[in-house]
Amino acid sequence: MDEEVSWLVELTVKPGELDNLRALMAEMVASTRDEAGTIAYQWYVSSDGSTVHVYEWYATSAAVMTHLQSFGSKFAERFFAAVDLTRWMIYGTPSAEVKSALNTFGPTYLGPFGGFVR
Repeated sequence: MDEEVSWLVELTVKPGELDNLRALMAEMVASTRDEAGTIAYQWYVSSDGSTVHVYEWYATSAAVMTHLQSFGSKFAERFFAAVDLTRWMIYGTPSAEVKSALNTFGPTYLGPFGGFVR
């Protein structure tokens, strides 16, 4: 568990973009399903379709970097055309490389403090 990295991203859906985001989400889920080291990749939407949360959990920082490279080359442009980043909470102990890749987005990092996963 010491190497695991997870996060919760909160997004605001831009006006008129929910259907585009829904189609893009399906592509992103299908692509991420095949990435080694991805433990969880789940999307949630508010009842009015204005807010989306994405929960991602990776076994290692290397798995995070694989995902980020895929996201950047395949999806980033369309993703940011459909949403605005509201908040990004990153949990665990990401590597310096992961932090360097993500710091542009202004995330909040939270290190392990206690608890367990079954």
